[in-house]
Amino acid sequence: MTTTTPYRGLLNRLHKKTPATEPARHAKRAFQKKRFSLSATVLFFTILFLFLPLIYIIIFSFNESKGSEFTNFSLVWYKKLFCDSDNLWEALFNSVVIALSASAVATILGTLAAIGINWYKFRGRMYIQAISFLPMVLPEVIVGVSTLIFFSGIHVPLGLFTIFAAHTTFCLPFVFLLVSARIEEFDFSIIEAAHDLGATDRQTMLKVIIPAILPGVLSGFMMSVTMSLEDFVITFFVSGPGSTTLPLYVYSMIRFGVSPVINALSFVVILATVLVTFSLRKFLKTIAASN
Repeated sequence: MTTTTPYRGLLNRLHKKTPATEPARHAKRAFQKKRFSLSATVLFFTILFLFLPLIYIIIFSFNESKGSEFTNFSLVWYKKLFCDSDNLWEALFNSVVIALSASAVATILGTLAAIGINWYKFRGRMYIQAISFLPMVLPEVIVGVSTLIFFSGIHVPLGLFTIFAAHTTFCLPFVFLLVSARIEEFDFSIIEAAHDLGATDRQTMLKVIIPAILPGVLSGFMMSVTMSLEDFVITFFVSGPGSTTLPLYVYSMIRFGVSPVINALSFVVILATVLVTFSLRKFLKTIAASN
């Protein structure tokens, strides 16, 4: 008993000491490695590069003067925005209406196209799938000029309808791509099970396929809305009298000097976007988790 007790005590001390020292040693090495991280540094400067102009716009929207130096805090530009900018709000209304309508049509057509191309096997399927991505890879100048030539050839007057048709055309491939990526993860045996249970093609579409790919459909719709709202090049070519959108109106104002009203409008749009994003965040997480 006396010969084993020292060894047992030594083993107990080592057993108690090791868990305390090893994690501390690993944590110290990890801390030393994280003193400088190239990826974290690049991420910091990238975020700074992206958000610094937005911060500048927000600050100078409360500037009393039009100059580049901040003088006094004032809400004069917000008053002018809400009380004396009817043309600006009309342009914003046109942009919102076109974005929502074009995105809705592009989402329906893109979703149906993605389901049809990934579900059915037919001749020329791969060629159609490749051609559908052309509006994504072509420069917007080429898309805008070709769309203008097409509308001129069939004698369609330029206006809100031509902008709507053009936005639907270049938003459709993005919806098609996002929905197709969702369909590739879809288990098609569920469709066979639905047919075995007596479901028709229409019931299978509405109650099985659409709920399963709904996150991709919503992602395509929101991306289409964003792209339609900020598009300038294609809209510039296919717009006509009385069909001014927000990017076109801002461009016409910038040519005669930047007005702080644009800064105020930018802050309002940023605030509205953040509110809508956080409001839909929980809803989208619920849909993604259920599928």
